[in-house]
Amino acid sequence: MTLSLIVSDDVRALAPGFTWVAVEAHGLANGPSTEASAAVLDDAARRLAARLDGRAPHEDPYMAAWREVYTVFGSKPSRTRNSAEALARRALTDAGLPRVNLFVDLYNAVSVAHLIPVGGEDIDRIQGGMSLVRAIGDEDFPTVSGGEESVEHPDAGEVVWRDEAGVTCRRWNWRQGPRTRLTETTTSGIFLLEGMAPMPLSEVEAAATELAELLEKFSPGARITIRHEG
Repeated sequence: MTLSLIVSDDVRALAPGFTWVAVEAHGLANGPSTEASAAVLDDAARRLAARLDGRAPHEDPYMAAWREVYTVFGSKPSRTRNSAEALARRALTDAGLPRVNLFVDLYNAVSVAHLIPVGGEDIDRIQGGMSLVRAIGDEDFPTVSGGEESVEHPDAGEVVWRDEAGVTCRRWNWRQGPRTRLTETTTSGIFLLEGMAPMPLSEVEAAATELAELLEKFSPGARITIRHEG
């Protein structure tokens, strides 16, 4: 059964240039990061550096578009950066990109190489479908702060991804909650690639195709489908 993904009318009005492509995968064999997944991350960092050619990530027109939208719904984009910009900044440091687990490494690499926000969720941990909405402000967002589990609440009007149990990602794609994240035991995942004009849908689709090919390479036999809205 295909996971439902809904974008609310309020979000459409806020960002008419938003689009998404989803890669849904079942029968995955996740695990710890490997030398091969690390090599994919290192290659993505090299591709990013060539793409930026000395510019800072926020100077890229795609990242500038995300910053504008963050400002519209009340977030400060220099403090709460979209996930692609935050990863790109890390990729350009001496420390480089983090190694998390096999499939997080792969989607982070695609995010950095294409400068596009990409998120991954464990389908078996999602309750009902997923919706992109503007928060009321009383929704639960379970997270971990200072090593301790806690529950936060988004700001009223903040754009969030949520399922029937609560918020899964705050400030659009800024911080994912631990409840639905991909772990080394994940076997079914939904990978969401998010575009914002002026990024054309064709570029989002190209990134999704690259991710699907990586998932198949690292997890032969997985059942993978690509779909986009509309």
